[in-house]
Amino acid sequence: MAFTAAIALLEFGSIAAGIEAGDAMVKRAALEVIRSGTVQPGRYLVLIGGQVGDIEEALDAALRVSSEHVVDRMFLPDPHPQLLEALTGVRKVGEGEALGVIETSSVATVIKAADAGLKGAAVTLREIFMADGLGGKGYLLFRGPLVEVEAAVELGAERAGSNLIGSRVIAQLHDEMDENLAAHGHFGVRVKGA
Repeated sequence: MAFTAAIALLEFGSIAAGIEAGDAMVKRAALEVIRSGTVQPGRYLVLIGGQVGDIEEALDAALRVSSEHVVDRMFLPDPHPQLLEALTGVRKVGEGEALGVIETSSVATVIKAADAGLKGAAVTLREIFMADGLGGKGYLLFRGPLVEVEAAVELGAERAGSNLIGSRVIAQLHDEMDENLAAHGHFGVRVKGA
């Protein structure tokens, strides 16, 4: 992803409202990146990136036309580089004895949780899963030394607030489970490959 100064995401319960908001954003501010589209269960996401002031102006424009349909939102003025990679689909294996999992009720919240964990602890963000095939939920996987993973999960869970569904720290993840996680997150894909 070509942007590093700031990112924001609006998650809409209405597809029409999301499209209108995305249009308002690009008409209002010079954005470096805008990506939008549908996710399950019938939500519309608009992810933008650029300079902080431009992002703030774009968010203001979007909220003026469609605020009543916003399910969740996030704004990160200085996103962690690993988060930006993960948003583009980069999957990392990560080293360390522990695995951390954070599950949230929305995409915006899992992104905020990932950023908080990465900024507060020396961990690897293995992957971030967003909405599709998850009923709109999000989850992430951290990997690293046990104490660092514990810190990342605690910080991420705190940042998730009331949108946190659950979090776990698993010490000494078994090799077979690690292989399953590294292969693919969707059960149907794993079963077909058996």
